[in-house]
Amino acid sequence: MNTGNNLLYLLVSMLLGLIIVSGVLSEQSMRRLRFAPVIPDDVFAGRPAPLGVVLGNRKRWRTSYSLTVDVVGANPSPSAYVPRLPAGDEQIVTWEAAFATRGRHAFPSLRISTRFPFGLFLKSGQVAIDGSIVVYPAVRPIDADARRQLAAGGASIRRRGRGTELYNLRDYHPGDEPRMVHWRSSAKTGGLVVRELEADTAADVRIVLDGRGADREALERGLSEAASLVVHLARSGGAIELSGPGVHVPPGRGRDHRRRLLTALAVFDREAARVASAPRRSPRALREIRVAIG
Repeated sequence: MNTGNNLLYLLVSMLLGLIIVSGVLSEQSMRRLRFAPVIPDDVFAGRPAPLGVVLGNRKRWRTSYSLTVDVVGANPSPSAYVPRLPAGDEQIVTWEAAFATRGRHAFPSLRISTRFPFGLFLKSGQVAIDGSIVVYPAVRPIDADARRQLAAGGASIRRRGRGTELYNLRDYHPGDEPRMVHWRSSAKTGGLVVRELEADTAADVRIVLDGRGADREALERGLSEAASLVVHLARSGGAIELSGPGVHVPPGRGRDHRRRLLTALAVFDREAARVASAPRRSPRALREIRVAIG
């Protein structure tokens, strides 16, 4: 008597075969993937910053298909889809993140998943990325009065920049901002003339952190103020020294020095500051700006 059992056994065998094939191919797709963090130079508390990873396929021959990368712990969780990653190739996956507090933060963990090849099953795994992110204190704009006070007594170095004083008048070039057109001079000459502004100058400054950081809110406010001063003064070209309990950065200029200053403010330890000895200072005569940190 034929009950159709043979056909049933055949269908069950085919389904089991599909499950096995799906598991093997999805495992092959996720095997030997490498992740390298991409961290911007400047990350400030409270501001969105672009983060990313370089996703690389280190297999010699096999292509990885249908990969989804999610950031663990983010709400909402950023997600990126990579439909195809050939053997030996790399692809950058980016997203935006914001950090509420300054300091050294671990790079977010990632979850990699795939539904390859049939879309019937989801295979995923969590990836811990080596690396950390130094988040600088929050910064805010320096108002016009504060800029004038900082510039008072500074060396008179005339150079182009983004200040408020007139540096030069010149002929218009394609790409110049229309708002910089000097209409009175343009009317006299019969051609477009644009203004060039002079960069703000600033005195060489020593930022002194005044206090021990006993009050957490006052500490964060003070570090934010100090970071704002560093960003402004570095842009203006002045030499900057940082002195405070448990922290000392000798005077210097340039982008690398700016990063050293902001990093020192980012990792400032209030517990270490309480037991630190008297703040160190360079013998160089600098104009001092005291910033209260509680």
